[in-house]
Amino acid sequence: MAEKNLPMREALRSALREEMLRDERVFVMGEEVGAWQGTHRVTNGFLEEFGPKRVRDTPISEMAIAGAAVGAAMAGLRPVAEIMTINFAFLSLDAIVNHAAKIHYMFNGQFKVPLVIRAASGWGNQATATHSHTPEPIFAHFPGLYVGTPSTPRDAKGMLKAAIRDENPVLFTESIALYSKPGPVPDDEDFIIPIGKADIKREGRHVTIVTYARGVEWSLRAADELSKEGIECEVIDLRWLRPLDMEPVFESFRKTNRAVIVEESLPMYSFGSEIAAQIQEKCFDYMDAPIKRVSAMDVPLPYAHDIELMALPDAKKVMQAVREVL
Repeated sequence: MAEKNLPMREALRSALREEMLRDERVFVMGEEVGAWQGTHRVTNGFLEEFGPKRVRDTPISEMAIAGAAVGAAMAGLRPVAEIMTINFAFLSLDAIVNHAAKIHYMFNGQFKVPLVIRAASGWGNQATATHSHTPEPIFAHFPGLYVGTPSTPRDAKGMLKAAIRDENPVLFTESIALYSKPGPVPDDEDFIIPIGKADIKREGRHVTIVTYARGVEWSLRAADELSKEGIECEVIDLRWLRPLDMEPVFESFRKTNRAVIVEESLPMYSFGSEIAAQIQEKCFDYMDAPIKRVSAMDVPLPYAHDIELMALPDAKKVMQAVREVL
């Protein structure tokens, strides 16, 4: 299979364009997706290629964007609605978690909501506390809604194409810090990565690192450094928070007997807590050390750059946690 080296934003653009060419029911909508070419340039050139009927600039109202997208999906279209950053998705929670996630159930399967909501997530380089959330665990709390969190350009393309083709509503978050990071991407219009499948990004035998999204970058960097000390970490990228694929995690933990969980989101009531609980429930007899978690500090993210970085995870913090469980 031929591959191209693309930054994540271009991999996402490729996936979205291919699906719009494949299925005329697919259209994009959101603030600045058309005339402005997309805040993060994922929809660059789309307005000229597909026209205003399929590339729709919307009012500055996240509830209107999500609500209209739900209605369009129920009526037979396949909208891809862009929320400029996930911080603004809180304004559309009712449409996402009370309607999109529940309509198929509430109407006894008579309606489907084949909807994708894309949102940029994570720290914003001094974007301050109200614009630097990583709240994917909040959305993953609700049954009926899929939550995808790619960590590489390859995964971003394959996962987004799968999300657009699926019959269920999907919240698809893209780490702002990863948009410009390049990687190999299959040049194949039918390349998809099945929904709900985790991936082993690095094999190892001493410690299992479970992570997703930007945490994969920190974890792989830490694993590379630790390998120089003879410590081999197995890095598992969950990719999907819902559906959640824990079998590779359990299999790895039964081999390493130790786990470190890495996430960019906050530590209280976190996704890391859920992973730790499931490992403890299913693999208690294999546990040789307490499970460690690496996350952002339990504070609103500071504005001052050095303090902001201090409050976030990084490779050094992952390395420290691995050493502690050993």
